[in-house]
Amino acid sequence: MDWSAEAIEQLRALWAEGHSTAEIGRRMGISKNAVVGKAHRLHLPARPSPIQREQAAASAAPRPVAAAAPVMGPVTGPVAAPAPRPVVAAAPRPPAAPVMRAAPPAVVRPFPRSGARTCCWPIGEPGTPEFRFCTSESFGGKPYCLEHASIAYVKARDRREDAA
Repeated sequence: MDWSAEAIEQLRALWAEGHSTAEIGRRMGISKNAVVGKAHRLHLPARPSPIQREQAAASAAPRPVAAAAPVMGPVTGPVAAPAPRPVVAAAPRPPAAPVMRAAPPAVVRPFPRSGARTCCWPIGEPGTPEFRFCTSESFGGKPYCLEHASIAYVKARDRREDAA
């Protein structure tokens, strides 16, 4: 993108107003990453991470304050037992955020092969019950049958002719 003086001023103004990089990009008709890159090159003040902002807001919740013990000078006479401290009730904690867990990995099952001399050409979508290998007789020491070897092994000059 070519950044004109007007575009740079608009970026600076929107940045100073505190808009998100995505919002600035929408308003200027450019990508969020273009906004981030230009803001970095212009040395605009960094924005706090939205993730850290959410964590800071959660940790900024009011916490109970315990009464401080009074500071006393040197003891010159008999010492009396200290007065009991007042009990401060704990404020209820906000519910914990749900833990996002990754999806379990796809089940990988070994595929039965009838021997080392069978075609290894995959057929179907891996991870689905329909997925299988060709298993026809392999050809000429290759891992594929004649049909699949003709697809897998293409001579360099053949590819150049197809490209034209």
